[in-house]
Parts: sequence; C-alpha cells; structure tokens
Amino acid sequence: MNLSLSVMLAVLAAGIPSLIAAEPPYRPEAGKFPSAEKGYAYQGELVFVDHVNRRGSLRVTSTGTGTFHRNEPHPFALLPYGMVRLTDAPADIRDVPLGTLLHVLGYLPPDPKLSSVPVLPVNNKDVDANHYRGTGVFPAENHALLVEDEPSYCRRLGLVWKLDELTIKERQGLLTARREAKSGGETKAPQDKFTFDAATRVWRGRERLTIADLVAEGIWPADGKKALADQAVHLGLTWKPTPEGIFTRLHIADIWLDDASLQSAARAQTEVHKAFMRSRWLPAVVDSVEYGKFGRATVTATLFGGMDPSLYEDFKEGVTLIMNGAENTLKHASGNYGPAHIASKGPLVSVTRTTSAPLGSSGIQVRFETDLIIEGIRPTRIVRVRPATWTAVYLPREECLWDNNASHEMRFPSPAIFPKY
Repeated sequence: MNLSLSVMLAVLAAGIPSLIAAEPPYRPEAGKFPSAEKGYAYQGELVFVDHVNRRGSLRVTSTGTGTFHRNEPHPFALLPYGMVRLTDAPADIRDVPLGTLLHVLGYLPPDPKLSSVPVLPVNNKDVDANHYRGTGVFPAENHALLVEDEPSYCRRLGLVWKLDELTIKERQGLLTARREAKSGGETKAPQDKFTFDAATRVWRGRERLTIADLVAEGIWPADGKKALADQAVHLGLTWKPTPEGIFTRLHIADIWLDDASLQSAARAQTEVHKAFMRSRWLPAVVDSVEYGKFGRATVTATLFGGMDPSLYEDFKEGVTLIMNGAENTLKHASGNYGPAHIASKGPLVSVTRTTSAPLGSSGIQVRFETDLIIEGIRPTRIVRVRPATWTAVYLPREECLWDNNASHEMRFPSPAIFPKY
C-alpha cells in the first residue's frame, strides 16, 4: 500500500470529513427554467398578499405534528415565471382569497442578494420550529414555480375527494373524506376530517347553494349522521379556529358537487385572468439579441407559461410586437407615461412552438426586429410583451418602476409610501 493511500484511509478511519466538496444546493439559474423534480412541495394557508411585488405569506402546515395556529406567516415570492392556478384556471396572486389553502412547488432564491423575501438556511425545511409549531413550517424554498388551490392540485393529478360520512347539527358539522384517484384503487387512501358551516358555498352546475339548501332538498339531514357512499366532489379548503382543542383540522370553504360546476368556475376565472394579462402584457425571458447598426436588433424571447391559449394565439407572424423591460417581480420599467412609451417595437418575424416545454415555459418562442433596442432587453433579462392589436392602457403607479433613479425602496416599500395627511 502506498503512503498516500495509507494516509487517506487513516483520515477516513479517524472520522475526519473528506476534502471532496459537497454538491451545492440547487437554485434556479437566470435564463433557464428550473427542473420540476428538484422543487420542494409544501402547503399552507394564504394569510397575506403583496400583489404588485408578486409575494405573500403562508401559514405552512407541518410535515409532522404541530398546532398550526401557532405558526407565524412564512413569506414566499413567485419566480418571474411562477404560475398561479385557481379553480383549475390561470390566475394572478391578487385573485386568490385570503385563507385559501395553497399547494406550493418552491425553490431556494435564485440569487439571495436580490431576494424579495427572507433568505433562510438551506436545511430549514428539516428543522423543528419548536413551541408546538412542528417541522418544516419555514422552508428555505420560498421562491415558487407553481402555486395552486386544492381543486387545481387535484385536477392536475387526477384526484377527487370521496365523501364517506357527514355529521351535522344546526347547519354545521364534520365531513369525513378521502383524496384519491377518481377511478379508485385496491387500497383506500386514509381519511381526513373537515369542518363545514352555514357559510360553506356549495356549487351544482351553474347554481350556488348553501348548506341550508341541501337540507331543504333532503339531500343532507338537518341533524345527525349520514353515509355519503364515496360521493366524488372537489373541495376548496381553508382553515378556521376549531373547537375541542384540535389545532390542525382544515375547513371546507367550497364544495363542487359535479364537474360542470368546477368547469363553470374555471371559465369565469379564465376570463378574469385574460383581461388582466392583456392590460399588463405577457411576461417572457430574452433568449438572444442580435445587434445591428444604429440601434437595430433582432430579439428572440420565450413566453412564460400558465396563460390561456387564446392569449398566445394573438402572437402571429407579421403583427407588430411591443416589448418593454421588466424586473423579476414583473413590474414594467419606465412606466411614467405608460409602458409603451419607451418600449421597443417592430414586426414579429417568426413564432416557434415546442410540445416538450418545462414547467414555467409556454414552449413558444417569438422573434421580432426593432429599430430601437432599449437597455432592458438583454439575454436572460425579464421583459413584458404584447401584440399591437391589444389595447394600450395606463397602469397604476405602484405596478411600474418609474425612472432611472428607481431604488430598492420601490421594490420593497417602507411606511414612507403612505401619504401623511
């Protein structure tokens, strides 16, 4: 045995760490969509929203035992290409009601120096927060690629809630249910218990009902128990203070009794989001810029995913494309006179599509020519883009970075933003 091998074996036997560096934790890279397999999934109740900065706070449920109501709100931010789904339809974070239980696919901050929420130790999801809060309630993976409510989560995975039994008195009580594949299986999923009350909304076709309506129709009893024979529904979940010292039980805010009712909700939410995106422009990432003379350039960019297909269909060869610089919160740059004032414009020369796009990408790449390229359009940078056929509108002051003197206080407002009367 040679000397160097002897020394290595002695070092290992003594328990001294290897000199081989550990693989660094995974972080999304600028200009690239992250691997969905490397994201960390968790869930929590939405308790705060800062919609213009695409961030908020969740009361995260523990991966073990915990009392939930003790858990402080945990800040999260949407990645520039982060998507929101509500009732199985595209949404903005401003559309999601406070209290909604959300499922999150999160990542470490791509660049900790630019994070709009606190940067935490990378192993924080494995730490017990103590004081009865449980493990995993403050994950460091607080930059979200996907945020979705319970119906969206279930529809994406082909799941439904199957109702086993209800106990009711004075229009409130408990529902016992299992979340599993609609077609079922050999093994039943474990049961969950949820509270409901007179404020729970019930949807059937295009009707909005109440618990009192179900009782009046004889579908549910006014008092006592009833077996529900695995009735398949979709549930909208939230959390309410629960009696009897039970701290982790979730509450049913909505029940969709059939597919038609959820599809109706999805259509309505889709129209809300389509109108919103036409006024704000679609977000994209710049893939490449081919510079010409005297400010001319050809720009290639990939549109972000999560939008209704009809929005993408408006990006056709030959239309005039308008592109403006933006930052990671998707705020428009130089918004003093409207985002189109300083934006680059030119003909859309090609549109290419792929069916194997990663999560966060639309798989649609647009290429346009402009005779005046602006500073904000560079490879890996975030931009906003629209066809000129969409109506130009002015945006609220807080949704824009106004001038070249914009500072971090505009991204993370202090109390100074409020007027002093």
